[in-house]
Amino acid sequence: MARRSSRSAESGAPALRALVTGASSGIGAAFARALKARGEQLVLVARRAERLQELVGELGGESVATAIPTDLTRPGSIPGLEKELRSRGLAVDLLVNNAGLGHTGHFAEEPLDRVLGMIDLNVRAAAELARTFLPGMLERGRGGIINVVSTSAFQPVPFFAVYAASKAFLLSLTEALATEVQGTGVRIQALCPGLTATEFQEVAETDRVAFNRTGTMSPEDVVAASLRAFDRGDLRVIPGFSNRLLAEVQGWLPRSLVRRVAGELFRPRSSS
Repeated sequence: MARRSSRSAESGAPALRALVTGASSGIGAAFARALKARGEQLVLVARRAERLQELVGELGGESVATAIPTDLTRPGSIPGLEKELRSRGLAVDLLVNNAGLGHTGHFAEEPLDRVLGMIDLNVRAAAELARTFLPGMLERGRGGIINVVSTSAFQPVPFFAVYAASKAFLLSLTEALATEVQGTGVRIQALCPGLTATEFQEVAETDRVAFNRTGTMSPEDVVAASLRAFDRGDLRVIPGFSNRLLAEVQGWLPRSLVRRVAGELFRPRSSS
């Protein structure tokens, strides 16, 4: 992605922005900092208004970044977000679909509202955001979408089943869209990080599983890999040599074996 300003191309045209969801911490906040360093004007979306405002201040204030606190799982939140942007004369030129939820545990024991919440945010909201902002990019003949997927998308993951399944959906959607937009000037990326040092691990309770003892990347390194690959036009990006190697190796192994290993890595320690 070339360094650029987001000034309107002509008088009266909307000002172009990079929109980052889940921007209040972790990979989302790292994207905000990295994109600001590349000269992007930002719209930051997350539920935690106070954290967003702190980040806006760190980045240089409202002249650089606009915070719009939004719960993307709330009905009508995305049309409301799009309406708010239009009212401010803003258009999305880069969408970083980063917001996501996960939780470790037995599927049959998970509260139903938690299961449906993961699906709603990881699947429905991600798809709705892409559908909302992609047409404008296609009309302008420029822009891009970075969907933050996961290496969990590459195989079923027992005890992390809903999260992995939701990311498999997002990976498939992303790769399909990349073919649909070929030649339009719009770029699509599936960013597939492995274990990353963020608050996600605490919320998902992966501290209870063996997977948490595997190699960890910083969110800054994940984002740097993503943006380098986006500049090249790469579709699927797996940051970290060990993550890429694991993805390559498991493609040659029997699916049943891959599934069993994933299950052992994510089995809660309190389970028999």
